[in-house]
Amino acid sequence: MKLTTGLASVATLAVMAVSSATIASAQDTLEIVKERGHVRCQVGPPSPGYYNLDAEGNWYGLDVAVCQAVASAIFGDAGALEIQSVSSQARFTSLANGDSDLLSRTATWTMTRDTQLGIDFLSPNFYDGQGFTVRVDSGITSAMELAGAKVCVTTGTTTELNLTDFSRVNDLDISNVTFEDYNVRDDTYLNGGCDAVTGDKSSMAGNIASFPVPADHMILPETLSKEPLAAAVRHGDSQWRDVVQWSIFALINAEELGITMANVDDMRANSTNPNVRRMLGVEGNLHDGLGLEADWAYNIIKNVGNYGEIYEAYMGGGEQGIGIERAGSLNALWTDGGLMYSPPMR
Repeated sequence: MKLTTGLASVATLAVMAVSSATIASAQDTLEIVKERGHVRCQVGPPSPGYYNLDAEGNWYGLDVAVCQAVASAIFGDAGALEIQSVSSQARFTSLANGDSDLLSRTATWTMTRDTQLGIDFLSPNFYDGQGFTVRVDSGITSAMELAGAKVCVTTGTTTELNLTDFSRVNDLDISNVTFEDYNVRDDTYLNGGCDAVTGDKSSMAGNIASFPVPADHMILPETLSKEPLAAAVRHGDSQWRDVVQWSIFALINAEELGITMANVDDMRANSTNPNVRRMLGVEGNLHDGLGLEADWAYNIIKNVGNYGEIYEAYMGGGEQGIGIERAGSLNALWTDGGLMYSPPMR
Protein backbone atom coordinates (compact mmCIF):
# COMPACT_ATOMS: atom_id res chain seq x y z
CA MET A 1 0.00 0.00 0.00
CA LYS A 2 1.62 3.25 -1.13
CA LEU A 3 1.71 6.50 0.82
CA THR A 4 1.78 9.95 -0.75
CA THR A 5 1.10 13.42 0.60
CA GLY A 6 -1.00 15.79 -1.49
CA LEU A 7 -0.54 19.58 -1.29
CA ALA A 8 -3.09 21.02 -3.72
CA SER A 9 -3.75 24.74 -3.91
CA VAL A 10 -6.89 25.83 -2.09
CA ALA A 11 -7.11 28.99 -4.19
CA THR A 12 -7.98 27.00 -7.31
CA LEU A 13 -10.68 24.90 -5.63
CA ALA A 14 -13.75 26.58 -7.09
CA VAL A 15 -12.37 26.68 -10.64
CA MET A 16 -11.26 23.06 -10.60
CA ALA A 17 -14.42 21.80 -8.97
CA VAL A 18 -16.75 23.15 -11.63
CA SER A 19 -14.62 22.88 -14.75
CA SER A 20 -16.00 20.83 -17.60
CA ALA A 21 -12.60 19.21 -18.02
CA THR A 22 -12.79 17.77 -14.53
CA ILE A 23 -16.31 16.43 -15.07
CA ALA A 24 -15.34 14.89 -18.39
CA SER A 25 -12.27 13.22 -16.89
CA ALA A 26 -14.46 11.69 -14.20
CA GLN A 27 -16.48 9.68 -16.71
CA ASP A 28 -13.92 6.86 -16.99
CA THR A 29 -12.79 6.51 -13.38
CA LEU A 30 -13.35 2.75 -13.12
CA GLU A 31 -11.57 2.12 -16.42
CA ILE A 32 -8.68 4.39 -15.41
CA VAL A 33 -8.38 2.68 -12.04
CA LYS A 34 -8.37 -0.78 -13.63
CA GLU A 35 -5.68 0.25 -16.11
CA ARG A 36 -3.59 1.81 -13.34
CA GLY A 37 -3.89 -1.29 -11.18
CA HIS A 38 -4.77 0.39 -7.89
CA VAL A 39 -7.15 2.88 -6.27
CA ARG A 40 -5.87 6.29 -5.20
CA CYS A 41 -7.70 6.82 -1.93
CA GLN A 42 -7.41 10.00 0.11
CA VAL A 43 -7.30 10.11 3.90
CA GLY A 44 -6.01 12.83 6.24
CA PRO A 45 -3.02 13.17 8.53
CA PRO A 46 -3.02 10.25 11.00
CA SER A 47 -6.09 10.29 13.26
CA PRO A 48 -6.91 7.51 15.76
CA GLY A 49 -9.83 5.31 14.79
CA TYR A 50 -10.22 6.59 11.25
CA TYR A 51 -6.79 6.49 9.59
CA ASN A 52 -3.57 5.83 11.42
CA LEU A 53 -0.16 4.27 10.87
CA ASP A 54 1.25 1.23 12.64
CA ALA A 55 4.89 0.72 13.53
CA GLU A 56 5.60 -0.65 10.04
CA GLY A 57 4.02 2.35 8.32
CA ASN A 58 0.84 0.56 7.27
CA TRP A 59 -2.44 2.48 7.29
CA TYR A 60 -5.42 1.18 9.25
CA GLY A 61 -8.75 2.50 10.50
CA LEU A 62 -12.45 2.82 9.69
CA ASP A 63 -11.96 5.11 6.69
CA VAL A 64 -8.99 3.09 5.45
CA ALA A 65 -11.27 0.03 5.51
CA VAL A 66 -13.58 1.81 3.03
CA CYS A 67 -10.59 2.29 0.73
CA GLN A 68 -9.69 -1.38 1.13
CA ALA A 69 -13.27 -2.43 0.42
CA VAL A 70 -13.28 -0.57 -2.90
CA ALA A 71 -9.90 -2.04 -3.87
CA SER A 72 -11.16 -5.52 -2.95
CA ALA A 73 -14.32 -5.06 -5.03
CA ILE A 74 -12.33 -4.12 -8.12
CA PHE A 75 -9.14 -6.15 -7.82
CA GLY A 76 -9.88 -8.78 -5.16
CA ASP A 77 -6.91 -7.29 -3.30
CA ALA A 78 -7.34 -4.93 -0.34
CA GLY A 79 -3.76 -3.74 -0.83
CA ALA A 80 -4.28 -2.47 -4.38
CA LEU A 81 -4.18 1.05 -2.97
CA GLU A 82 -2.23 4.26 -2.99
CA ILE A 83 -3.14 5.95 0.28
CA GLN A 84 -2.83 9.73 -0.01
CA SER A 85 -2.55 11.77 3.19
CA VAL A 86 -3.96 15.21 2.36
CA SER A 87 -4.55 18.30 4.52
CA SER A 88 -8.06 19.50 5.35
CA GLN A 89 -7.51 22.62 3.26
CA ALA A 90 -6.55 20.70 0.12
CA ARG A 91 -8.75 17.60 0.38
CA PHE A 92 -11.66 18.63 -1.83
CA THR A 93 -9.41 20.18 -4.47
CA SER A 94 -7.38 16.98 -4.64
CA LEU A 95 -10.53 14.96 -5.26
CA ALA A 96 -12.14 17.40 -7.71
CA ASN A 97 -9.06 17.81 -9.88
CA GLY A 98 -8.46 14.07 -10.23
CA ASP A 99 -5.46 13.61 -7.92
CA SER A 100 -7.61 11.22 -5.86
CA ASP A 101 -10.18 8.67 -7.03
CA LEU A 102 -11.95 8.60 -3.69
CA LEU A 103 -12.05 10.63 -0.48
CA SER A 104 -12.50 8.64 2.74
CA ARG A 105 -11.46 10.88 5.61
CA THR A 106 -13.91 12.14 8.25
CA ALA A 107 -15.47 14.63 5.85
CA THR A 108 -18.84 16.00 6.94
CA TRP A 109 -21.55 15.82 4.29
CA THR A 110 -22.96 19.34 3.95
CA MET A 111 -25.16 20.96 1.33
CA THR A 112 -22.59 23.44 0.03
CA ARG A 113 -19.88 20.82 -0.25
CA ASP A 114 -22.23 18.45 -2.05
CA THR A 115 -23.58 21.05 -4.50
CA GLN A 116 -20.76 23.54 -5.08
CA LEU A 117 -17.44 21.67 -5.11
CA GLY A 118 -17.93 19.25 -7.99
CA ILE A 119 -18.07 16.23 -5.69
CA ASP A 120 -20.76 13.78 -4.54
CA PHE A 121 -21.05 12.48 -0.99
CA LEU A 122 -22.15 8.90 -0.35
CA SER A 123 -24.05 7.40 2.56
CA PRO A 124 -22.37 8.13 5.92
CA ASN A 125 -20.13 5.46 7.38
CA PHE A 126 -20.06 7.20 10.78
CA TYR A 127 -22.44 9.60 12.52
CA ASP A 128 -20.72 12.04 14.83
CA GLY A 129 -21.17 15.39 16.55
CA GLN A 130 -18.90 18.21 17.63
CA GLY A 131 -17.94 18.83 21.23
CA PHE A 132 -15.28 20.29 23.51
CA THR A 133 -12.37 18.79 25.43
CA VAL A 134 -11.23 20.57 28.61
CA ARG A 135 -8.92 19.84 31.50
CA VAL A 136 -10.66 18.21 34.43
CA ASP A 137 -8.99 20.63 36.86
CA SER A 138 -10.38 23.62 34.92
CA GLY A 139 -13.67 23.18 36.76
CA ILE A 140 -15.58 23.60 33.49
CA THR A 141 -18.47 21.14 33.25
CA SER A 142 -20.54 22.68 30.46
CA ALA A 143 -19.83 24.34 27.13
CA MET A 144 -21.93 27.26 28.35
CA GLU A 145 -19.11 28.05 30.79
CA LEU A 146 -16.64 28.83 27.99
CA ALA A 147 -17.44 32.55 27.84
CA GLY A 148 -14.33 34.46 26.77
CA ALA A 149 -12.34 31.24 26.37
CA LYS A 150 -9.65 30.56 23.79
CA VAL A 151 -10.55 27.38 21.90
CA CYS A 152 -8.16 25.46 19.64
CA VAL A 153 -9.73 24.37 16.34
CA THR A 154 -8.57 22.98 13.01
CA THR A 155 -9.05 25.44 10.15
CA GLY A 156 -10.73 24.60 6.85
CA THR A 157 -13.32 22.38 8.57
CA THR A 158 -17.00 22.54 9.49
CA THR A 159 -15.74 22.52 13.07
CA GLU A 160 -14.38 26.04 12.77
CA LEU A 161 -17.68 27.47 11.47
CA ASN A 162 -19.69 25.50 14.05
CA LEU A 163 -17.56 26.99 16.83
CA THR A 164 -18.12 30.51 15.53
CA ASP A 165 -21.87 29.91 15.26
CA PHE A 166 -22.05 28.40 18.76
CA SER A 167 -20.25 31.37 20.26
CA ARG A 168 -22.43 33.85 18.39
CA VAL A 169 -25.74 32.20 19.21
CA ASN A 170 -24.91 31.92 22.91
CA ASP A 171 -23.06 35.28 23.19
CA LEU A 172 -19.94 33.59 24.58
CA ASP A 173 -17.25 35.69 22.84
CA ILE A 174 -15.08 32.62 22.26
CA SER A 175 -11.73 33.27 20.54
CA ASN A 176 -10.91 30.77 17.79
CA VAL A 177 -7.25 29.72 17.78
CA THR A 178 -6.82 27.99 14.41
CA PHE A 179 -4.35 25.38 13.22
CA GLU A 180 -3.85 23.48 9.99
CA ASP A 181 -2.54 20.37 11.77
CA TYR A 182 -4.54 18.76 14.57
CA ASN A 183 -1.32 17.57 16.24
CA VAL A 184 -0.14 21.17 16.59
CA ARG A 185 -3.63 22.09 17.78
CA ASP A 186 -3.55 19.47 20.53
CA ASP A 187 0.04 20.29 21.54
CA THR A 188 -0.96 23.94 21.93
CA TYR A 189 -3.90 22.93 24.13
CA LEU A 190 -1.74 20.59 26.22
CA ASN A 191 0.84 23.34 26.71
CA GLY A 192 -1.79 25.77 27.98
CA GLY A 193 -2.25 27.84 24.83
CA CYS A 194 -6.00 27.22 24.79
CA ASP A 195 -8.67 26.69 27.41
CA ALA A 196 -10.36 23.98 25.35
CA VAL A 197 -10.11 22.13 22.07
CA THR A 198 -13.05 21.37 19.80
CA GLY A 199 -13.68 18.72 17.16
CA ASP A 200 -15.78 15.67 16.42
CA LYS A 201 -16.33 13.79 19.66
CA SER A 202 -15.07 10.50 18.24
CA SER A 203 -11.80 12.07 17.09
CA MET A 204 -11.33 13.78 20.43
CA ALA A 205 -11.87 10.50 22.26
CA GLY A 206 -9.05 9.00 20.22
CA ASN A 207 -6.83 12.02 20.74
CA ILE A 208 -7.38 12.05 24.52
CA ALA A 209 -6.32 8.40 24.63
CA SER A 210 -2.94 9.49 23.24
CA PHE A 211 -2.46 12.37 25.71
CA PRO A 212 0.24 11.87 28.39
CA VAL A 213 -2.40 11.56 31.16
CA PRO A 214 -5.79 10.89 29.52
CA ALA A 215 -7.63 11.04 32.86
CA ASP A 216 -6.70 14.72 33.17
CA HIS A 217 -9.06 15.59 30.31
CA MET A 218 -12.77 15.22 29.65
CA ILE A 219 -15.28 15.80 26.83
CA LEU A 220 -18.09 18.14 27.80
CA PRO A 221 -21.64 16.77 27.46
CA GLU A 222 -22.98 19.21 24.84
CA THR A 223 -23.07 18.22 21.17
CA LEU A 224 -22.87 21.27 18.91
CA SER A 225 -23.70 19.81 15.53
CA LYS A 226 -24.69 16.99 13.23
CA GLU A 227 -21.61 15.46 11.60
CA PRO A 228 -22.54 12.75 9.09
CA LEU A 229 -19.09 11.58 8.01
CA ALA A 230 -19.05 10.12 4.51
CA ALA A 231 -16.85 9.14 1.60
CA ALA A 232 -17.01 11.26 -1.54
CA VAL A 233 -16.27 10.94 -5.25
CA ARG A 234 -16.10 13.39 -8.14
CA HIS A 235 -19.40 14.57 -9.54
CA GLY A 236 -20.43 13.29 -12.96
CA ASP A 237 -19.39 9.62 -12.96
CA SER A 238 -22.40 7.59 -11.88
CA GLN A 239 -20.76 4.20 -12.44
CA TRP A 240 -17.81 5.02 -10.18
CA ARG A 241 -20.19 6.43 -7.60
CA ASP A 242 -22.14 3.14 -7.71
CA VAL A 243 -18.97 1.07 -7.24
CA VAL A 244 -17.92 2.99 -4.14
CA GLN A 245 -21.44 3.35 -2.71
CA TRP A 246 -22.32 -0.32 -3.05
CA SER A 247 -18.95 -1.36 -1.65
CA ILE A 248 -19.92 0.54 1.51
CA PHE A 249 -23.45 -0.92 1.45
CA ALA A 250 -21.92 -4.41 1.12
CA LEU A 251 -20.15 -3.92 4.48
CA ILE A 252 -23.43 -3.01 6.16
CA ASN A 253 -25.53 -5.63 4.38
CA ALA A 254 -23.05 -8.35 5.29
CA GLU A 255 -23.46 -7.50 8.97
CA GLU A 256 -27.26 -7.59 8.61
CA LEU A 257 -26.99 -11.06 7.05
CA GLY A 258 -24.45 -12.37 9.57
CA ILE A 259 -21.68 -12.75 7.00
CA THR A 260 -18.23 -12.27 8.54
CA MET A 261 -14.64 -12.55 7.46
CA ALA A 262 -14.45 -15.89 9.27
CA ASN A 263 -17.58 -17.51 7.83
CA VAL A 264 -17.83 -15.97 4.35
CA ASP A 265 -16.37 -19.05 2.64
CA ASP A 266 -18.80 -21.36 4.40
CA MET A 267 -21.70 -19.02 3.66
CA ARG A 268 -20.81 -18.87 -0.02
CA ALA A 269 -20.51 -22.64 -0.25
CA ASN A 270 -23.44 -23.73 1.89
CA SER A 271 -25.98 -20.98 2.55
CA THR A 272 -29.45 -21.50 1.08
CA ASN A 273 -30.49 -17.91 1.85
CA PRO A 274 -31.10 -16.26 -1.54
CA ASN A 275 -30.01 -12.86 -0.19
CA VAL A 276 -26.67 -14.31 0.88
CA ARG A 277 -26.23 -16.22 -2.37
CA ARG A 278 -26.96 -13.15 -4.50
CA MET A 279 -24.64 -10.93 -2.49
CA LEU A 280 -21.75 -13.38 -2.63
CA GLY A 281 -22.15 -13.96 -6.36
CA VAL A 282 -23.34 -17.56 -6.20
CA GLU A 283 -26.48 -16.71 -8.13
CA GLY A 284 -27.96 -13.71 -9.89
CA ASN A 285 -26.16 -10.88 -11.63
CA LEU A 286 -25.77 -8.04 -9.11
CA HIS A 287 -22.33 -7.31 -10.50
CA ASP A 288 -23.40 -6.52 -14.05
CA GLY A 289 -24.35 -2.90 -13.46
CA LEU A 290 -21.14 -2.21 -11.53
CA GLY A 291 -18.75 -3.49 -14.17
CA LEU A 292 -17.17 -5.86 -11.64
CA GLU A 293 -16.74 -9.61 -11.26
CA ALA A 294 -19.45 -11.72 -9.63
CA ASP A 295 -17.36 -12.21 -6.47
CA TRP A 296 -16.87 -8.47 -5.80
CA ALA A 297 -18.80 -8.46 -2.50
CA TYR A 298 -17.32 -11.79 -1.41
CA ASN A 299 -13.84 -10.29 -1.84
CA ILE A 300 -14.79 -7.27 0.26
CA ILE A 301 -15.94 -9.38 3.21
CA LYS A 302 -13.13 -11.91 2.84
CA ASN A 303 -10.48 -9.18 2.88
CA VAL A 304 -11.99 -6.50 5.10
CA GLY A 305 -14.88 -7.97 7.11
CA ASN A 306 -18.34 -6.51 7.66
CA TYR A 307 -19.16 -3.09 9.10
CA GLY A 308 -19.53 -4.39 12.65
CA GLU A 309 -16.15 -6.12 12.54
CA ILE A 310 -14.51 -2.96 11.20
CA TYR A 311 -16.19 -0.78 13.83
CA GLU A 312 -15.10 -3.02 16.68
CA ALA A 313 -11.53 -3.18 15.38
CA TYR A 314 -10.98 0.54 14.98
CA MET A 315 -13.70 2.53 16.74
CA GLY A 316 -14.67 0.07 19.48
CA GLY A 317 -12.80 -2.16 21.89
CA GLY A 318 -10.39 -3.84 19.46
CA GLU A 319 -6.63 -3.73 19.95
CA GLN A 320 -6.42 -0.74 17.60
CA GLY A 321 -9.80 0.71 18.67
CA ILE A 322 -10.50 3.94 20.53
CA GLY A 323 -13.23 2.61 22.81
CA ILE A 324 -16.38 4.29 21.47
CA GLU A 325 -19.45 2.27 22.43
CA ARG A 326 -21.61 1.43 19.44
CA ALA A 327 -24.68 0.02 21.18
CA GLY A 328 -27.44 2.60 21.43
CA SER A 329 -25.68 5.03 19.10
CA LEU A 330 -26.62 6.24 15.62
CA ASN A 331 -23.88 3.96 14.29
CA ALA A 332 -25.73 0.81 15.30
CA LEU A 333 -27.59 -1.16 12.63
CA TRP A 334 -31.11 0.04 11.89
CA THR A 335 -32.35 -3.23 13.40
CA ASP A 336 -30.75 -2.14 16.69
CA GLY A 337 -32.12 1.41 16.65
CA GLY A 338 -29.28 3.04 14.72
CA LEU A 339 -28.98 4.60 11.27
CA MET A 340 -26.69 2.08 9.58
CA TYR A 341 -28.87 0.79 6.74
CA SER A 342 -28.27 -0.75 3.34
CA PRO A 343 -30.86 -0.76 0.56
CA PRO A 344 -31.76 -4.30 -0.60
CA MET A 345 -29.07 -5.99 -2.67
CA ARG A 346 -31.28 -7.67 -5.25
